[in-house]
Amino acid sequence: MFYYRPSQDRGEASFSWLKSKHSFSFGNYYDPQHMGISALRVINDDLVKPGSGFDTHGHRDMEIISYVLEGAIEHRDTLGNEFVVPAGEVQRMSAGSGIKHSEFNHSQTDNLRFLQIWVQPNQKNIQPSYEQKAIEQHSQLTPLVTADGRDGSLMMHQDASLFRLQLSAGEVYTFNTQSRPGYLHIISGKAMIDGKTWQEGDALGALGETFTVTANSDLTALWFDLPPLEQQ
Repeated sequence: MFYYRPSQDRGEASFSWLKSKHSFSFGNYYDPQHMGISALRVINDDLVKPGSGFDTHGHRDMEIISYVLEGAIEHRDTLGNEFVVPAGEVQRMSAGSGIKHSEFNHSQTDNLRFLQIWVQPNQKNIQPSYEQKAIEQHSQLTPLVTADGRDGSLMMHQDASLFRLQLSAGEVYTFNTQSRPGYLHIISGKAMIDGKTWQEGDALGALGETFTVTANSDLTALWFDLPPLEQQ
């Protein structure tokens, strides 16, 4: 492993309507040791109070992915998209040459929790676009967002892939990173990796090695297959 990111060491932001944990530097949280891995720039674990959210704001030249854990996102953007993204679905927005959007908690009574993920694209000034989808788990490691939209996944403008790893207690999965870096973020459950116990919010980066994940309980995690570091 070349990078460890324990959950309790993440940056934090707290407002009346939002509590957020930042895996990498973001907003008022800055740490030069945690600026991202390869093209992966942001993973924010956002908890949004009922009826609250992110007012209309702009982005450009970024692939923005939302993975909804609890509740539902109410999305609007300047492309005319108005959608609700419920728990279990994945949303991808390519900001490209420029887009404005808002993301609100769709519920007036329940919290919204989602992972906000930013991946730097390999093309600039592209036409902005939007997708969302419920993707059923069809193997231990199922693609959610890829460069070519394979196997029913969403598509992003980068030589990268985002997968969902799901293991039952006692199951094992082995990763081989070879020349491409990878990043594993635990969503729920516990696992034994590299002789250590990993749990919700913990993450690690690997490059040029093989490592095994053994689920201590039912486990859900995100795995990022990322471009070689020299390409970034």
